[in-house]
Amino acid sequence: MKKTLKGIMVLGMTILSISQAEAQKLKKFGSSTEKKIGPKTVRVPYTDVVSYLGYAAQGNEDEIKDGKKFHYIYVWIPAAAPELGVRMVSPVGNMKIKNAIESQEYLDNKDSKDYFDTYITLERSDILKKEDISTEAVANANWVTLERNDDNSEMPKDPAGRKYNSLLRYKSEISDPLKALTVGLYRVGFTTYKKGQVSGTFLAEVAAPIKLPGVEMAKTIDALLEQIK
Repeated sequence: MKKTLKGIMVLGMTILSISQAEAQKLKKFGSSTEKKIGPKTVRVPYTDVVSYLGYAAQGNEDEIKDGKKFHYIYVWIPAAAPELGVRMVSPVGNMKIKNAIESQEYLDNKDSKDYFDTYITLERSDILKKEDISTEAVANANWVTLERNDDNSEMPKDPAGRKYNSLLRYKSEISDPLKALTVGLYRVGFTTYKKGQVSGTFLAEVAAPIKLPGVEMAKTIDALLEQIK
């Protein structure tokens, strides 16, 4: 009986390990363009993907908006784009991401088991030149929310087996200056769907269907300015 119980426990731990490993698998970031390959229809991968590894701590939010505790990652887009994709997964776990920007917060907490139910927004400011970027200018900028997402079935499951990670795609509307993807300062806002704490490691990616040399991502304006010098 003891051997049977032990075997059941080992099997349970093995299944849990497999489940957690599967939860960390991240497919190529597909754009809104679809292509027929035999009987299957697949998304054409984005050409340009910038990855950012971070850690969100409780009580370290940037803003409380609509009752939610929002954190921001600032993004400099150096050229007009026909489309932008944004996705976020938490926790990072054992995912291997090539050429990712690793924040110090992530490096200090990468072994953390904490994670959160991601909810993301893509926002564009009225700051169009990098020389106009400053902490004061960003605080007084006008921000337009272009798109948002809570749960996306294309994203991997979290360690609890729920598809609570987020992905959005936004196509530029050239006819509307407020909705066009122009050169300028953007930000990815993230929080949780419920009005709770945001705590855990995360991977955030911003992608485009064309090459955009010079895209930069940072958690603070000071760090962003260092990157775009």
